[in-house]
Amino acid sequence: MQLDEASLVNCCREGDLAAYDQLMKQYEKKVYSLCFRMAGNHDDAADLAQEAFLKAFRALPSFKGQSSFSTWLYRIVTNTCLDEKRRLAKKPPVISLDKRLEMDDGELALTLPGNSPDPLKATLDGELQREIQALLDKLTAEQRIVIIMRDIEGYSYEEMAITLQLSMGTLKSRINRARSKLRDLYLHRQEHFRQEVHLKNKGGWSHDM
Repeated sequence: MQLDEASLVNCCREGDLAAYDQLMKQYEKKVYSLCFRMAGNHDDAADLAQEAFLKAFRALPSFKGQSSFSTWLYRIVTNTCLDEKRRLAKKPPVISLDKRLEMDDGELALTLPGNSPDPLKATLDGELQREIQALLDKLTAEQRIVIIMRDIEGYSYEEMAITLQLSMGTLKSRINRARSKLRDLYLHRQEHFRQEVHLKNKGGWSHDM
């Protein structure tokens, strides 16, 4: 019999592992997605998700229901990811930013092309992914998590404020700083690329085909 979430939580508090397994299955995809975007690879993401679920199970007796269970769980997941990012320098994450990031003074579009059977296009897509990964890896863990949650996972400001335990003003300020940093890194990369092309052209590249 399928129990509602509140009943599952109560059963979990009593040590019902079957209820806990059923409860976690409702959230495993979203938890894993967040862990993957922070870690950048499947192995580390699986480890982080497993660690977060274990922490949640151990902490269930302290869950008082003052927030929704999902918010409480995602707080544990984000803290687990942030703690790990602070502890170790991880590989750049595989993140596809396929939407515009709204800035105070405009928009920044970082778009990865879709999948294609064309080998050349697939190679170019891979290069672009690595470039974007390199940009995101230059963000602090705190900056990266707000970009992931807001601009990729689509969390509302209210959900983020509760999950990250930040005031609304602090949260919006952190998001703006993270977006500005990402934009600056992107523009700097573009300028550096243009300078490289200019220098190579001056060095004798032929424009004749």
